[in-house]
Amino acid sequence: TETMMVGGLSVLALATAGHAPGMARCMSLQRSALLARPACAPAVTMADVKSIQKDMEKRMKKTMESLSISLATIRTGRANPSMLDRILVQYYGVDTPLNQVASVACPTAQTIVVEPYDKSALSDVEKALGEQSGLTPNNDGSVIRLNVPPLTEERRKEFAKQAKAFGEDSKVALRNIRRDAIDAVKKLEKADEGPLSKDASAEAQEALDVVVKKFNKQVDEAVAAKEKEIMKV
Repeated sequence: TETMMVGGLSVLALATAGHAPGMARCMSLQRSALLARPACAPAVTMADVKSIQKDMEKRMKKTMESLSISLATIRTGRANPSMLDRILVQYYGVDTPLNQVASVACPTAQTIVVEPYDKSALSDVEKALGEQSGLTPNNDGSVIRLNVPPLTEERRKEFAKQAKAFGEDSKVALRNIRRDAIDAVKKLEKADEGPLSKDASAEAQEALDVVVKKFNKQVDEAVAAKEKEIMKV
């Protein structure tokens, strides 16, 4: 190649004119490669860590809600509408929660009265209560009454154990949720662009453990309160 001056400007001329098309193709390929290069992934920020913690707390709150429902279904020797929360009635061929097809009330400490909104479902409600409540339903043709007998000492201890079992199941669920959150934080350490530092990761994991301990304490408190209610004569 040699340099020429054309109109006062320095340009590069090819000694062999046939090289020009090859040069043009090369430059075109280079431009295409630059355009095709993927954009850099955004760097990891503390907002990503906060999002993981927020999701973990949301899931743990649902676990606590589930525990509350489970504990409410355990008998305490006193009539309580929540004792029937898990009853499902075959209503027009569909399993339907009892509280959607009937009103449930406790006129006395030992009696539950169930009144179907649709009187034609009375026998279906009676059947569901007989099979699922552990109590004997008394159908008078209009409402269904359930007598809740006082618990024996042996039955109280059995129900207290059941409450503890519900609590342990909840703690297992909390541990699994924690594991998922910790794995998500560790994954940020391996991000292609701007990964989370080891120190920041350790700090984030410690923060997650603080949240887990808070929920474990809530489980213990809920179970202890239920046990006290069960054992109260």
